[in-house]
Amino acid sequence: MAKASAKTPAVTKAAPAKKAAVKKTAAKKTAAAPVAADTPTALGYRMPAEWAPQTAVWLSWPHNYATWPGKFRPVPYVYARIVAAISRFEEVRINAAAKLHARAKKLCAKAGADLSKVTFYDHPTNDAWCRDHGPIFVKHSKTGEVAITDWAYNAWGDKYPPYDLDNEIPPSIAAKLKLKRFVNDMILEGGSIDVNGEGLLLTSEQCLLHPNRNPKLTKEQIEQNLRDYLGVTDILWVGEGILGDDTDGHIDDMTRFYKPDGFITCVESNPKDKNHAILAENLERLKSFRTPKGKKFDIVELPMPKPFGYKRQRVPASYANFLIINGAVLVPTFRQPTKDAQACEIIAGCFPGREVVPIDCYHLIWGLGTLHCISQQQPA
Repeated sequence: MAKASAKTPAVTKAAPAKKAAVKKTAAKKTAAAPVAADTPTALGYRMPAEWAPQTAVWLSWPHNYATWPGKFRPVPYVYARIVAAISRFEEVRINAAAKLHARAKKLCAKAGADLSKVTFYDHPTNDAWCRDHGPIFVKHSKTGEVAITDWAYNAWGDKYPPYDLDNEIPPSIAAKLKLKRFVNDMILEGGSIDVNGEGLLLTSEQCLLHPNRNPKLTKEQIEQNLRDYLGVTDILWVGEGILGDDTDGHIDDMTRFYKPDGFITCVESNPKDKNHAILAENLERLKSFRTPKGKKFDIVELPMPKPFGYKRQRVPASYANFLIINGAVLVPTFRQPTKDAQACEIIAGCFPGREVVPIDCYHLIWGLGTLHCISQQQPA
């Protein structure tokens, strides 16, 4: 899919597309690959880890009834509570068509949000999944300047058209904030990757190598694009994603970095559940990985919630879909008191000094995603 054209030009540096980014072949995973000229990495930018200081969290306000069929009504209220929770710690910036602003502000105020920290932008969207259609921010390693990487988006393999408005979100944000924008026409969703801020990127084969994303790119070319645009050197691959995940195996439903040399990863204790084997195999891969210094990673196991769904459709409920913000971690909960409490305790242990804020996502997950899926952090 070709990248949608921007409403307002926002590119102030050369923004090479895929062909420029993949001319050089990728080096082995254990070595830093050469990067193409004029890419973010060559110019000194990299994607910070999520626990690095943030200026704001971006959301896209929900309005698409088809995303939560038959159960949309509570969703804006859930969003409002999320806005309220984030606004205790940092700014919230929200993409939404202008006609939605008044109602959304009213709900946020009612939920207790600090409206002095909430800004609505007249950025219409097709849907609410800002992690995937929003920009992926990078930061200059010397000057601290923040810029945007703008990847192509095709609604997880053209599953849910149209997505033309969603593709306009990165250029619209770049124009509004007057940020440099680097364009790459490779399909990439923010939920499919996780970084440790020190050169490592974690992803899944099921998603990034799926033929519905970039069928004309090899694995090596995909890795090179990630190196060129996100400032990473090593790409770590797990295998399959969890059941019910319509994104084809996003990493943010399975495994996350919680520190530069540590993973928190989902496990399923019930051997009869199909997720048991999937997550066990991924755990073995994590155990086989080594840091750039040759050491094993610290691994914390996170239980899966008990499986549930609606209308015989299983939902991809996962505690790994937490959101790290300044001073806190927002954790999705699913009205399973014992499991929810256990997950919050484990996550709290991974992030000492940050408040753990449980967020009821029982209704939100019917859209097949929760806190991390709907958000995108902007580094300070």
